[in-house]
Amino acid sequence: MSQSPTRQQPPVAAKRPVERAHHGDTFTDDYEWLREKENPDVVAHLEAENAYTDAVTAGQQGLREAIFAEIKERTEETDLSVPARKRGWWYFTRTAEGQQYAIHCRVAATDSGDPVVDWTPPVIEPGQPFEGEQVLLDGNAEAEGKPFFSLGGMAVTEDGNLLAYAEDNAGDERFTLRIKDLTTGELLPDVIEDVFYGLAFSPDGTRVYYTVVDESWRPHQIKSHLLGQDPTQDAVVLQEDDPGMWMGFDLSPDRRELLISIGNSEYSETHSLDLVDPLAAPRLLLGREAHILHGMDPVTIDGERSYLLTHNRNAVNNMVSLVRADEFTKPLADQRWATVFPHREDVKIEGTAVTATHAVVSVRQDTIERIQVLPLAGLGTPAQSPVVEPSFDEELYTCSLAGAEYESPLIRLAYTSFLVPPRIYDYTLATGELSLRKETPVKGRYDAGAYRAEREWATAADGTRIPLSVIRRREVERDGTNPVLVYGYGSYEMSMDPGFSIPRLSLLDRGVVFVIAHVRGGGELGRHWYDDGKKLAKKNSFSDFVVATEHVVTTGWADPQRVAAMGGSAGGLLMGAVANLAPQLYTAIIAQVPFVDALTSILDPDLPLSALEWEEWGNPITDSEVYAYMKSYTPYENIAAVPYPRIAAVTSFNDTRVLYVEPAKWVQRLREVGTGTEPIVLKIEMDGGHGGASGRYEAWKDRAWDYAFALDALGSTERI
Repeated sequence: MSQSPTRQQPPVAAKRPVERAHHGDTFTDDYEWLREKENPDVVAHLEAENAYTDAVTAGQQGLREAIFAEIKERTEETDLSVPARKRGWWYFTRTAEGQQYAIHCRVAATDSGDPVVDWTPPVIEPGQPFEGEQVLLDGNAEAEGKPFFSLGGMAVTEDGNLLAYAEDNAGDERFTLRIKDLTTGELLPDVIEDVFYGLAFSPDGTRVYYTVVDESWRPHQIKSHLLGQDPTQDAVVLQEDDPGMWMGFDLSPDRRELLISIGNSEYSETHSLDLVDPLAAPRLLLGREAHILHGMDPVTIDGERSYLLTHNRNAVNNMVSLVRADEFTKPLADQRWATVFPHREDVKIEGTAVTATHAVVSVRQDTIERIQVLPLAGLGTPAQSPVVEPSFDEELYTCSLAGAEYESPLIRLAYTSFLVPPRIYDYTLATGELSLRKETPVKGRYDAGAYRAEREWATAADGTRIPLSVIRRREVERDGTNPVLVYGYGSYEMSMDPGFSIPRLSLLDRGVVFVIAHVRGGGELGRHWYDDGKKLAKKNSFSDFVVATEHVVTTGWADPQRVAAMGGSAGGLLMGAVANLAPQLYTAIIAQVPFVDALTSILDPDLPLSALEWEEWGNPITDSEVYAYMKSYTPYENIAAVPYPRIAAVTSFNDTRVLYVEPAKWVQRLREVGTGTEPIVLKIEMDGGHGGASGRYEAWKDRAWDYAFALDALGSTERI
């Protein structure tokens, strides 16, 4: 049992020591018993933690309500997305004031013979019905009476008559697949439990393909369900038994193939399933033994089937090659790969997409994601056309591909920056014309000119320059008096790209300088940036964040007594590590779903995703050097008798990616060993997953909670 808290005394979990022994090292864990999710003592302890957190942060309630109100007042609650055409329909989502979830809709498309006109979206007004509009799925109706609601995928048959959708009602990312007849509105009797993300129909609409996870929550099977058949009879299309490999699939742009990808962060394998032939079996295109990390897009040029291959074969930042389908039947050394985009040290190629006429390439240069386009005609030959890149005015922005339908003469681009709300453009492939379809409205007289976003560089001890994004109100000066919130992630080659945030305005308007530290382990500066922050170089991520924090202090952006830090998931590991490395630098730390007991988790291959993590952190089970290295930084095992700043660990009971037990144990150990007087709290959502509670209003409340905790610690509760 746990000792119940008084109003200001935290709950104290009982010590039930267990020993963990590896490579001659024994670690005694007093709180591992908190992993017993079904144990009433554990549930009671977590509820006591929530009660303590509520008591300690009760004075922040007014601030939380103010921030929530600001988010709500700035958001156009009744809105809709730009319609996107797929075959004979325009698909879009609506949101309505007072409703938590999106409503998925469509209207029939018409054809005039002018492709550009036919692919120009209809103008539909928010909150107003549109003639012929059909509701496919109302998330609010689906969520009624359920503790949690999230969609893991939707697919419509080629004829537009059937909808498959996957629904999660617990937050554990195990979905239930259902199929709806869109001509009648009725559900078919087919119900499949425990599916994962990703759905696709066969061209004739008689089969639906889906992914299944194993007991460790690893996608390991692709299955095919014949409509009307007992799901227990569903055929396994392909199965992956290596616990260190992840599996998924994509429908080819022309909807003729299912591309099945198996891989990890260092190499992959691709199979193709011919969807036109119902008797076809998966065909291996490029195997894992080649040790090439890659992705493929099938493309037909002059009647010949080929594959646009993004890969790292002799190209650390990737290159793009065109490979004829029959080349994959040869030994790798004998295959002919025609170069489309050569490797460059200063450009990371993120991936490709294709239409019937053009190739679209996503690249990253100078930390910025951007899109480049070129015709398929002459691709991979001396007659290949030069690339064209849509240009924008800002220095720090993100331009990504939002849609590329195979038959369309347009592609859809999503543009955003720290200062500009999300925009949707259609780009005409033949002419290069950009057409603005929508800019997300921001209410409350938002003025982008009242804010500034700038790039700065901190210098690490080894001379590496660390990029920082500094966002602030225009009138905030570099005078050493400002509150600062430093945010970071730094894992899995994920980049923290420029993007607009309505909730962040509530920080900026209270004088906070918001800083993103683009530490090593992310992907902002190419593959080497990732490699220099993983496995036996992981500590670079942590020291980079500390250097970034010191930079904003020494350059005058921050009052050294008013600096907070925030990060989530692997960024939560970052928070735990910097709390141990440099607790004196921070007034407060907010660790969201934090991966703070990393070594314990990765030592147990039966836990969700643990084996898949070996390519990111190393395998401490078999490698004593990796074990010792991880043990030297994993936050839970390196807590010291020092005064820690106030800390909030935020988690969810049903999270399958980072289990609740990690922050639960961490806060116990912090309170036990730390010598400070600042409160350390655990906030746990009992009906949520890795992203917290479901529903947009609940998400706003979660963000308001985190920001209020930081603002209260920084002494910045009033708007300037």
